[in-house]
Amino acid sequence: MTKFSDLNLNPKVLKAIQEAGYENPTPIQAGAIPPALEGRDVLGIAQTGTGKTASFTLPLITQLARGRARARMPRSLVLCPTRELAAQVAENFDTYAKHVKLSKALLIGGVSFKEQDILIDKGVDVLIATPGRLLDHFERGKLILNDVKVMVVDEADRMLDMGFIPDIERIFGLTPFTRQTLFFSATMAPEIERITNTFLSNPERIEVARQATASETIEQGVVMFKGSRRDREASEKRKVLRLMIDAEGEKCTNAIIFCNRKTDVDIVAKSLKKYGYDAAPIHGDLDQSQRTRTLDGFRAGELRFLVASDVAARGLDVPSVSHVFNFDVPSHAEDYVHRIGRTGRAGRDGKAMMICAPRDEKNFDAIEKLIQREIPRLDNPLGTPAPAAEATEEPKAEKPKRTRAPRKPKADAPEAEAAPVEAPQSEAPTPVEAAPEQAQEAKPEKSTGRGRGSTGGRGRSSNREDRGGNKVVGLGDHTPSFIELSFEERRAS
Repeated sequence: MTKFSDLNLNPKVLKAIQEAGYENPTPIQAGAIPPALEGRDVLGIAQTGTGKTASFTLPLITQLARGRARARMPRSLVLCPTRELAAQVAENFDTYAKHVKLSKALLIGGVSFKEQDILIDKGVDVLIATPGRLLDHFERGKLILNDVKVMVVDEADRMLDMGFIPDIERIFGLTPFTRQTLFFSATMAPEIERITNTFLSNPERIEVARQATASETIEQGVVMFKGSRRDREASEKRKVLRLMIDAEGEKCTNAIIFCNRKTDVDIVAKSLKKYGYDAAPIHGDLDQSQRTRTLDGFRAGELRFLVASDVAARGLDVPSVSHVFNFDVPSHAEDYVHRIGRTGRAGRDGKAMMICAPRDEKNFDAIEKLIQREIPRLDNPLGTPAPAAEATEEPKAEKPKRTRAPRKPKADAPEAEAAPVEAPQSEAPTPVEAAPEQAQEAKPEKSTGRGRGSTGGRGRSSNREDRGGNKVVGLGDHTPSFIELSFEERRAS
């Protein structure tokens, strides 16, 4: 078995590794460190939690042990997609470089530009940054990238998901063509493949596991959930989460709960607090100081449940996370691998459980296809949803019967409605025979001007005589007798 002492690392770096308690490198470390020390470009593909950070941190420190940085001109550059991941890289650098006199600067959002400018002005050997904040400093004229000898891109697939690829391409253009590039990713999307073909020169490719596969030490499961009613689905889903946590009992020492939306992160965190669970939210809209306090509390064991968005799926290096709960099925299948990779790290056992609603089944199928395995189905803690669904559908089937309720008076008064039905049958021939002739003779009357009948002055009086002296008929068989009188007859009466 390969040991760190076999990798030609700086003796001072080896001393720091021993003090940290590590003896043997992981497969990605054993494969990436030798070519990186030789100055070759490296393309590393490995699942999360396999030690990719040390794969570039250790050779980087060894290479930079000689030399000195100049003001505003860093000697190396490490790009990370999130603030948390950048902070994790900075912590690794401090751990392994404590016996080597190297300086570093961390450029992330949520921190004062002035403090970062002071560090850059002094000159740094390692610049760890997120793409947006790095370009902000460059555009302000505070940073020069012409002296970058080694450039590292960490979690490149996450860069793609967050829309950083144009920024990455621009940063590549600002660094020297002769730089060494170390490129690490958990998956290799076609866009990532294009970038590596463009900016890496004959890289050494190290792939220690199938692309986008979950660690074998992680026990997985999914609850197929369906709410009893649409307006109760959200609250019932949160209840399912609480029951899943309770079912794990003492085995769940701490856990990360992932939601797709920031609003759901806040809602789930407040719900857990309401029911007595020690939980706190973390997502991109929170202040950086609050995010840092929350993460520190979770790492220290002071906080049991961390409710997070995907901003925390990368960069959380907490070795002892016992459980991961996916409150929502991730929209991108690759994110599932990164989420559950927060548990089962460094060879430890872990458990990842997910709640899948009917609308999420398409994304769930994509996850199973990506990881090339079927995720075991778990029993719904609320029971089978089918009876509840059928109960809600029964009232819908009875609605048409309710609309017929107004017809009940038929049974109450059959004789009252029977009379008008018989009358038209006996007297119908009389108006039917007269109507065609009289209707034709009544039409010319409209052109003679407005009538002066008792029903109004718009020329439509039904008690008007036509030129032939015939009475207008058209009101049916029950026309009152006074209406059938002509104007003169009524006037005379």
